Amino acid sequence: MNVTVKLFAAARELAGSSEVHIELAPGADVAELRQALAETHPALAPLTARSLIALNAEYAADNTPITEGNDLALIPPVSGG
Repeated sequence: MNVTVKLFAAARELAGSSEVHIELAPGADVAELRQALAETHPALAPLTARSLIALNAEYAADNTPITEGNDLALIPPVSGG
């Protein structure tokens, strides 16, 4: 299945785009999405393990299944002061 992942903040800067397209096997979960992001977009690899994944506007655990048409976003850690 082909999914689109929206990118924000540092992830957007590293990828040079506001979204990326990823091909996943049917029945893939969030952990497999993280791995696919790191493999297909190496610039994002440093962020994939530390970032939250939002699925349909809610944070998702790594074992959450993904289906085609889900609204996905990579939310990198934010620092400030």
